[in-house]
Amino acid sequence: MAELKGCAVSWISRLLGRKTTEPSAPPHAREHHNDPLPTFQYHPDPIATGSIKPSVATCPCCGRVRGYEYVGSIYCVEEVESVCPWCIADGSAADKFDARFSDDCPLFEAGVAQEKIDIVTRRTPGYSSWQQEVWLSCCGDACVFYGDIGREELHGLPESTLAQLAEYYPRDYLQEVIDHYQPEGSIAIYKFVCQHCGQTRLGSDSA
Repeated sequence: MAELKGCAVSWISRLLGRKTTEPSAPPHAREHHNDPLPTFQYHPDPIATGSIKPSVATCPCCGRVRGYEYVGSIYCVEEVESVCPWCIADGSAADKFDARFSDDCPLFEAGVAQEKIDIVTRRTPGYSSWQQEVWLSCCGDACVFYGDIGREELHGLPESTLAQLAEYYPRDYLQEVIDHYQPEGSIAIYKFVCQHCGQTRLGSDSA
C-alpha cells in the first residue's frame, strides 16, 4: 500500500450537489474587486463549469471580499466552506488549510508526475460531480477539464471516443445513455481534452 500513500483516502470531503452556472458577476459583486480572475491551465473556464460563482463572501484565506468564490469540494480537516479563486491559484489556500480541491488518487495511479498532480489538486478549482470526481489523464499528464459536454457535441463524437463510456455503463445500455443525455442532468458526462495529443476524454457518473 506504500505506493498509494499519496492518495487522499482519509480526507474529509464536503460533497456538493450539481448546480447551474452563472456566467457573470452581478454589479454588487463586481464592485468588490478589480483584479482579473486568475487563469487555470487545467480548468480554463471555471465560471462556465459552475465551480466558481459570483459572491460577496469574505475569503477565509486572504480575508478579502474578491467578488467570486469557489463552490466545489474542499478536502481538508478544517471545515472550510469556500475560498476565493486567487487563493487557489497562488497555492495559499492549499498551504493554509492543507487542502486539495480534487482527489489525487486517479492521477497518482495513472503515473502523472507529482508536480503536475499538485497543480491540479492544490492550485486548480475542482468540479462538482454526483459521485467522487475523477480527473482524467492522457499522455502522462492531466487532461484539461471543460465541464459537462454539450448534447450536440456528444452526438458528433466518433464511435471510438464514445466507446470510452463503456467503462461506466453496460454496452447494451450505452446507446440509451447517449440518446437521452442532457447536460446537468442525472447522468453526467464530463469533457476532458489531452493537452498533448488533443484527444477528447470522457468521464461520467450519475445520481
